[in-house]
Amino acid sequence: MTEPAHVRWAEPGDAAAVADRIAAELVKSGEKRIAFTGGSTPIKVLALLKDRPLDWSKVTIALTDDRRVPDDHPASNFGKIHAALGRSGAKFERLEEGMAVAPFDLVWLGMGEDGHVASLFPHMVALVRPGPSVIATTPIPLPPEAPFERLSLNKRALKATKEIILVVTGASKKALIERVLKGDDRFPVADFLRGFGPPVTIYWSE
Repeated sequence: MTEPAHVRWAEPGDAAAVADRIAAELVKSGEKRIAFTGGSTPIKVLALLKDRPLDWSKVTIALTDDRRVPDDHPASNFGKIHAALGRSGAKFERLEEGMAVAPFDLVWLGMGEDGHVASLFPHMVALVRPGPSVIATTPIPLPPEAPFERLSLNKRALKATKEIILVVTGASKKALIERVLKGDDRFPVADFLRGFGPPVTIYWSE
């Protein structure tokens, strides 16, 4: 299979491989802007990074998306990331509906079984905004495990970065990505793996 020129597969790995990639970004000189995905994987990665001598003070952390719930709600991605890094010295950029988004150095995406990335679903209600922006989205149907309205970086904001890492687990998600790379464009992840965009590195593990 021939991937688009801007897409490559990393060596098969797990949270440690992603932790190494994040650490490599932090040791580069200058201020950094990184967008983190939600879910459980970032917490595993941050647990591996917490004892490394990394300078988080020059890093601004945003989220690719979040549920519209209080920070102390179990479904809050911001709450989890802030709990893990709140004392690190990192700066946090909250998602606010309609705000313009500055470019990133690295965007970390996950992907659902339906091919959604951030909170950009195959079927959703979304307020369209021009430019790199934060938009309000509501998946259709609402996932029973997370029945919440969302805030999400739109496609332009997610692509306004030097690099994207796409981190997925499981054979079914790998198979979906392979279908997309062969030309199936029915899934939101296709907007990042095909056509114009920044380099994408796929980290896959079983």
